[in-house]
Amino acid sequence: MGPGKTTTRTRRRAVPWVLLGLWVAVLALTSPFASKLSDVQHDRAVDYLPASADSTQVAKIQEQLPGGETTELVLVYHRDGGLTTADRETAARQVEEIAGAGQLTGTPKGVPSEDGTTLMYPVASNEPGIDEKLRDEFVNDVRDVAQGDGGLSVEVGGPGALATDASEVYESLDGPLLYTTVGVVAILLILIYRSPLLWLVPLAVAGVANYLSMGVAYGLNSAFGTTISGQSTGIMTILVFGAGTDYALLLIARYREELRRIERPYDAMRAALRGCGPAVLASSGTVAAGLLCLLAADLNSSRGMGPLGTVGVLCALLAMLTLLPALLVLLGRRVFWPMAPAFGSRPKERRSLFTAMGGSAGRRPLAVLAGGVVLLGALATGMLNLPGAVKQEDSFVDKPEAVVAMETLAAAYPERSTQPINVITPSGQVDETLAAVRDHDGVAGAERGRSGDGWTEISVIAKDPPQSAGETATIESLRSELDGSYLGGPSAEQIDLKDTNASDIKVVVPLVLGSVLLILIALLRSLVAPLLLVAAVVAVWGAALGIGGLVFGPVFGFEGTDPGLGLLSFVFLVALGVDYGIFLMHRMREESLSGKEPVAAALTALRTTGGVIASAGLVLAATFAVLLNMGLVQLVELGFVISVGVLLDTFLVRTYLVTSASVALRRKMWWPGRLSREPEPDPSAQEPPRQQEPVAVP
Repeated sequence: MGPGKTTTRTRRRAVPWVLLGLWVAVLALTSPFASKLSDVQHDRAVDYLPASADSTQVAKIQEQLPGGETTELVLVYHRDGGLTTADRETAARQVEEIAGAGQLTGTPKGVPSEDGTTLMYPVASNEPGIDEKLRDEFVNDVRDVAQGDGGLSVEVGGPGALATDASEVYESLDGPLLYTTVGVVAILLILIYRSPLLWLVPLAVAGVANYLSMGVAYGLNSAFGTTISGQSTGIMTILVFGAGTDYALLLIARYREELRRIERPYDAMRAALRGCGPAVLASSGTVAAGLLCLLAADLNSSRGMGPLGTVGVLCALLAMLTLLPALLVLLGRRVFWPMAPAFGSRPKERRSLFTAMGGSAGRRPLAVLAGGVVLLGALATGMLNLPGAVKQEDSFVDKPEAVVAMETLAAAYPERSTQPINVITPSGQVDETLAAVRDHDGVAGAERGRSGDGWTEISVIAKDPPQSAGETATIESLRSELDGSYLGGPSAEQIDLKDTNASDIKVVVPLVLGSVLLILIALLRSLVAPLLLVAAVVAVWGAALGIGGLVFGPVFGFEGTDPGLGLLSFVFLVALGVDYGIFLMHRMREESLSGKEPVAAALTALRTTGGVIASAGLVLAATFAVLLNMGLVQLVELGFVISVGVLLDTFLVRTYLVTSASVALRRKMWWPGRLSREPEPDPSAQEPPRQQEPVAVP
């Protein structure tokens, strides 16, 4: 063996160890930042509201008023048969004890209901300010004091209590979401690989990528003030494990294939990376590009999710293309035990499910394509059955105390609103604004509040119940009449969320479609194939949302849908759904470049990638299905739609529709690229060379 070969072999052995060392160094550097991510996570209303909306301006100005942000609560005392004198004395004593702690602003006054069954005490405090932990402590302290017995029920509601109950749900995302996601992915990998060791490798690498993404997310917040919320960090974790495992499945499948024809694991891994690397890079690029389009959204929660989701996908990509190959090479063929691929061996020939599917699509492509399109169109009509925007009291899967309080108030005070509308007006025109508000037909009363920095706060009580059509009309009317003033509060926030989501869809959707289409054109060197893939994922989104419309109300019992469901589900399903189209079409193009006819190339691509795509789809759908176990309706709906969409995309669209379209279009699929043209005939291949007759030598 020469010195050159020895040096090359030494270098090959060193590369995986160098990559492993670099990852250890990266984790050591990011560890201090990853552990601080929860410190910068906020779930205040201003972190979710539209950036330019009236309600956002109100929340920001209120933070600057004397005392800072106000935590508003409502203590609700109720007895079905009517409150007794002892009940009223208990309520007064408890409210006095709460006020005696010195945290309340003003003197609480009880408001009895007309039927005598309920007594409410609106209270407020400026002590917590914008600190969510202090707010939660204040709310829980009030709940500890406000207790009922002997048939007297006491609930603490209001915007502050609702925010505390929501924050408890978001806090539960950190631990249970991660553990459940890891458990689901582990079970699926064990079933897929049927190996006692192999499943641990991609799972461990995904865990490393998730930890890195937490550190990078904290850095983005420190450098650019990126919004970090419980929703965005939860989605980031799911993307790391879901998308990262998909990339791992594709790479490991190609690596196993190369190990059968290449002796050394290092060389086999290089061949695997060359083969599937472009598809993985394009796949992650489409997801990242789609998510970054959310930066154009006006809704703070959507805009903040874009960078964090992108960080999750890119960290997963980096880990799966560097750390995973290094570990697999170091572990060698034995990592596949007991089904290690031997050099020179051939996989067992067996008729797989995807071979059968490809055969049916190949025999009658137009019929299969038409049937699939009709089915997706029929499912999409379910969108007509989607309930309207979800109300605050209906946004929890299990009703917390704040929601129970809201329901009690709505039943006991049908003649008036039980939560204020906040008006912020320039201090110079406060008298004029106050008079205009009180003269409005939809207003039951208005009181002047705090003043500071040129602004004055006015608390308005509408005549109609919260989030009713009448209150909505009152808010919209006041906004049009009060020039220079802002209207906020819980009901106004819901109006702004709905309107802004409708506006964001018109901006973000074209950006997502355009960016994904450009990446596909660059990868596939075609216009027809990218347009087909984009049309397919849009159809999947419509069908998945339609299925949601059929089950959200009748099956789940949801009273409404989150206003952001349409936009977020579209971004995720288009960006993630195109992944599987890339895996399939890239292999199809590779087979075509090797000289196979279009039909053979399509069926071979389906046969070789079908199992990987099915496994990847199951993993990704299962990771998003973890959201079905969360306590907020918006997360359950988002998880359901994305999971159903991924399964439709995996087992219907990729397997049947894209394959059928490829068989039907043949070379036209690759128009206007060179694969769309018939190969030039090779005369030498058509006519074998004539053998010269031997010449006799005299």
